[in-house]
Amino acid sequence: MMSPVKVVIAGIGGASLGTEIRKSLALCDGYEIIGCDISGTAYGLYEPGFQKTVKVSTDHYVDQVLAVCRSANAEFLIPGGEQPMRLLSAAAPVFAAEGICLLGNAPSVVALCSDKDKCFQYMNKAGIPIPRTITVEKEDDLVSIGMPCIIKPATDSGGSVNVFFAVSTDEAMIYAGFIRRMGGVPVAQEYIDVKESEFTVGVLSDPDGNLIGSIALKRALDAKLSVFYRGRGGIISSGYSQGHIGAYPSVCEQAERIAKQVGSRGPLNVQGRVRDGIFLPFEINPRFSASSYLRAMAGFNEVDLLIRKLKTGTTPAIGAIKPGLYLRGLSELYVNEEDMRP
Repeated sequence: MMSPVKVVIAGIGGASLGTEIRKSLALCDGYEIIGCDISGTAYGLYEPGFQKTVKVSTDHYVDQVLAVCRSANAEFLIPGGEQPMRLLSAAAPVFAAEGICLLGNAPSVVALCSDKDKCFQYMNKAGIPIPRTITVEKEDDLVSIGMPCIIKPATDSGGSVNVFFAVSTDEAMIYAGFIRRMGGVPVAQEYIDVKESEFTVGVLSDPDGNLIGSIALKRALDAKLSVFYRGRGGIISSGYSQGHIGAYPSVCEQAERIAKQVGSRGPLNVQGRVRDGIFLPFEINPRFSASSYLRAMAGFNEVDLLIRKLKTGTTPAIGAIKPGLYLRGLSELYVNEEDMRP
């Protein structure tokens, strides 16, 4: 009997990327999954699906995660969120020196896509259709964007955190000022209506940049869980994608083109809306998506696919995708006082 592949997931809060990755791996045989998180109330710390969980500190975070990997004799480390991704990606050589593979995208891709201003300027110069996007420094910057528009930080806007729908220049500048006071760089982006649909697309490439596959989910925006904001003629989706997975070739082709353009070497998640039949990305995240488990249920288990590619050197065959609705809910968990993590 072969030994299980040991995987550490760093960042395992409730309904997070990390816990969705665990569920994806749990669909397959042959994995031993260890989790860690900086919060003592992280749902995953108490979730029975992990072989072991560890609470780590923000102090010397990389060293602490490395210690967890060493203790578990882990082969793979997967960031369970944007912040762990950036911190651990920058330290990828440290883990590689100890035989631990950081399961993510290339550091150069992470650096590019983690800054929306730089990323969308790059995409525009490359001829990729995008919503008009610009860094906001003064009111005149908004002229080229038009109203209504989206105001969001150039970094850390995953799950629609600090993302605003503005209907006037004055309102846009108030939101931009708020983001700036929070230490961020505000970006304005042309608002694309949802009448031709919103999609989240997973594009998986191997470490050499070769495409393994892609899958698209057409988002259902009539459920409260899926909507961050609705009003005044606009809608902002939340970080909880749900909807229909099926054959959307033109959307997948455009997302694959984007992945190739940025030089993706691992998982990439592209969110966007369709206008005049063209898929326009508004978020490009160089990591696995919190939709990973829904995709795995459909037959596209991107986490397992990438691990098998790295383990065998051979691109795994992807079976038929099961089309249909893929929906989400909430679950609850009781933790007695004796098991609480300080």
